[in-house]
Amino acid sequence: MVEIVKVYKESYPALRLIGKRYTNSDRGPGGGYGHKWGEWHQQGYFAVLEQLGGAPEHGDAYVGCMRSAGEFEYWIGMFFPAGTPVPPEFMHVDIPAGDAGICWVYGREDNGELYGPTVHDLCRTKILEAGWQIARDAWVFERYNCPRFTSPDDQGKVILDYGVYLV
Repeated sequence: MVEIVKVYKESYPALRLIGKRYTNSDRGPGGGYGHKWGEWHQQGYFAVLEQLGGAPEHGDAYVGCMRSAGEFEYWIGMFFPAGTPVPPEFMHVDIPAGDAGICWVYGREDNGELYGPTVHDLCRTKILEAGWQIARDAWVFERYNCPRFTSPDDQGKVILDYGVYLV
């Protein structure tokens, strides 16, 4: 079972999300985007983005970003400083400067418990309990931070950073 072990606020300058955009029509078995993440690793897409550096606030973390501003969109990629040139095979979206409520979600990655609406609702509740307001059509992101996410502890658990942009 997942547990929120930390809730705090981070402030970001304007960022450029570089990656690939997916919609509901791209969902795979079980309704998620895991098969797209597999494609990214198989095709070496992250290696291309890693050559660009990364946003200092996010390091070399991979991100899954989503929002529902009309049509639901799910992005896989990385955050970069505003204005970073976009490699030809990728897309981008510019995200204005802002604050995000961050939850550290502690659990097992291998059984899928770190993902989905239950985790979203839990983090949303914790952020609201902290007294922050969530922005309308907010960007929400899963940040796969190294080593919190990449090095399981002795119980096989990791920490997923789950962020939601605030008003």
